[in-house]
Parts: sequence; C-alpha cells; structure tokens
Amino acid sequence: MSLEYIVREPKTKVENPSLLVLLHGYGSNENDLFSFADELPEELIIVSARAPYEMGYGGYAWYAINFDANNAKFSDITQANTSVTIIADFIDTMQRKYQINEGKTFLLGFSQGAILSYAFSLKYPNKVQHVIALSGYINAELLPEKVSEDIKTDYYISHGTMDQVLPVTWGNKAPQILSAYNVKTDYHEYPIGHGVSPQNFYSFKSWIENRLE
Repeated sequence: MSLEYIVREPKTKVENPSLLVLLHGYGSNENDLFSFADELPEELIIVSARAPYEMGYGGYAWYAINFDANNAKFSDITQANTSVTIIADFIDTMQRKYQINEGKTFLLGFSQGAILSYAFSLKYPNKVQHVIALSGYINAELLPEKVSEDIKTDYYISHGTMDQVLPVTWGNKAPQILSAYNVKTDYHEYPIGHGVSPQNFYSFKSWIENRLE
C-alpha cells in the first residue's frame, strides 16, 4: 500500500538534501503538521504522509482505537504493525526518490504518529537518524522481541503536562525506556494540553537546525 503525501521542496538548493517525514495524529490528515513546514529549515525536503485508514470527514488514522464493554480504549495492534511496515516502505521510497544521503533523515510524529515513530525506529534501527516524538508514548506491544543494541538514532521528545488524551505520565516514560538502549534523548514538558505550543515548536526547530550543521 502506498501513502498519499504532500511535499515542500527545499527553498535553498542543496545537493543530497536532508529529509523530514511528518506523521500526523489520529483523525487528522497530511495537511495538519504540514502547516508549519514553511517555518522549518529551508534546506529540508519535507514530506507529510496521510495515514492509510479513512475515518470520514477528511480524517485518517494509522490504526483504529476501539472501546471495550467497560468503555476502556484499546489499540488495534494488527493495524498498527501494518502501518509501521507501510511507513518503512514509504521512507525507503522517499529516500530513493529524493536521493537522500545515508544519515540524513528525520522523522516527526504527533500523538499516534509519535507512537508509530517510536515503534518504527526501534523495529528498523538506523533507517532514520533523528526522531521528533510529540505528545506520544512507547507502546510495548509494537516493539520487536529484541531491540538492536546498535541504535544510533537520537530523540527529541515533548509532552503537555495537561494532556487529557495521552497523559504526560505515559509520555515521560519514553526517555527511561530508551536509555536502556543507550540512545540520546532530549525531553521537554510544556504547560499545555494535547498539542504543540509555540515554545515547543521553536524548541524542536532548533533541535533540527543543530543536526543540519
């Protein structure tokens, strides 16, 4: 399955540019995160993907979220794993299409997109070099049985302290989990709900810029 996507070409011509792939959250679409693409570094190719499962009214999901008899939420792990594979193929395709040099790919996910960014980066080690995980968490059900001991990817992680969708106590476990794999993490909290504040945006923008130097 191929994903629909939109692209912002580099504003500054660069040989073998860096690639930034955007994965939106549950019920959103490729236009959501793309709204701040113009504010990001000019030398990047920015690709915003649309999740494969249609929800109607212009919304899409990477996997279904269902409710049991007690009204407790649970994730469709089969769909989530399928999406991780689709994302891996998509990133391969984008790297080939835009002739991205090895070592020059960023992956940014929000909420459900962040959950799958974690899963993808641990299942396909070093396929991307930098992950920006916004308002997500590491779902142990999506991790491989054995995680590579040679992960060089680094992570920018942020979460709102007033997030009522995915509690901050879920998100702030990620640095601890990732530290077991000896990877670098940069963790930030902001006094907001389930979203991205201007301070949060400028923080991860600076993090990206530092890795383009």
